Amino acid sequence: MNRRRVVITGLGLVTSLGMDVPEVWAKLLAGTSGIHPIQRWDTTEHSSKIAGEISDWTGGPDLDPHAAKRMDRFAQFALTASIRAVKDAGIDPAKERDPYRCGVIIGSGIGGMESFEEGHKKVLEKGPRRASPFMIPMLMINSGSAVVSIHFGFRGVNYSTVTACAAAGHAISDAARCIQYGEADVIVTGGSEAAVTPLGVGCFMTMRALSTRNDDPARASRPFDKDRDGFVIGEGCGVIVLEEYERAKARGAKIYAELLGYGMTADAGHITAPDENGAGAAAAMNAALKFAQLNPSDIVHVNPHATSTPLGDLAENAAIKSVFGDHAKQLAISATKSMTGHLLGASGGIEAVMTAKAVETGDCPPTINLDNPDAGCDLNYCANAAQHHDVKIAMCNNFGFGGHNVSLIMGQV
Repeated sequence: MNRRRVVITGLGLVTSLGMDVPEVWAKLLAGTSGIHPIQRWDTTEHSSKIAGEISDWTGGPDLDPHAAKRMDRFAQFALTASIRAVKDAGIDPAKERDPYRCGVIIGSGIGGMESFEEGHKKVLEKGPRRASPFMIPMLMINSGSAVVSIHFGFRGVNYSTVTACAAAGHAISDAARCIQYGEADVIVTGGSEAAVTPLGVGCFMTMRALSTRNDDPARASRPFDKDRDGFVIGEGCGVIVLEEYERAKARGAKIYAELLGYGMTADAGHITAPDENGAGAAAAMNAALKFAQLNPSDIVHVNPHATSTPLGDLAENAAIKSVFGDHAKQLAISATKSMTGHLLGASGGIEAVMTAKAVETGDCPPTINLDNPDAGCDLNYCANAAQHHDVKIAMCNNFGFGGHNVSLIMGQV
């Protein structure tokens, strides 16, 4: 059967830079950092004390306070971003004639870590009879998708992808496939994460994966820069509404971009370290290009995974050069984790929103803090200043622990 076309009609964000998509987009183009000292808990014993933390979160202005108390922080993020994305898409769930044609796929790398930590502490201190009866549904990774489905009454495909930092990219790819092959007409998809907790930060800290530039948080995340010393953890959610093109056109929906292709591969190597030559990442990009029936020279803009780790950035840089050849130097590459930090399983969600905005507007956000590019990092990373291009087609990459690689391609309709 012929593949149906899939378009993006709604965007929703929860980030340390805010929740309003136009406001967050303006901050990104201005090079504003959302990274600051962690405020919600005592970091005395932590060597990394900074994050893209949403410090003032109290359950979300779009959520019922009573219901929010029975959701983990990451699920609250997921529901808030989804409510905003569905509203942005102009979809009224109550008027959907067939709720079984509407689905939800939202990924997460870790899920309800805060609920797990708090529940475990209570059991140790007060005994198992004091465990919350809501703890299991709060810590389940699939609760992110579940609460969104319940809220909207969407009864179609509904699950969560769990592939570390590639989770949202996999969710979006799966959602696109469901629509392309007629299993659904509209799907709310993306990723959510809330791992800025004592345990979450502590575990990454002991792996020596985090930046310890605590005295200058806004300059700590510095992809491709030779002085980078690890990633800065972030939290939040990014959600897009994917919709079958003819349906979206018939109802007069605003279309941000078309999802043209996706590619998924595995490194099949180390559990945390990337292939040093970026072979798996390159294969995912090539697979996405093949799926979309595009040439490397068709891509104008790339939002890379680019976490600001010594190994990861060099591997992706090598992969981009391998895939794009001479055209690599013509790309406008925006490493937006320099401003948001690394949102783990939510990264692909918020970066899909950013890539869709780049296609819509032609604006490519800066890679801030790129003052001294590392050896071999000689591409156009939009260093410290936004650029404007005719972004007819763009690519978004996400790679996760376990060797999971996902590449998405979006284009103008």
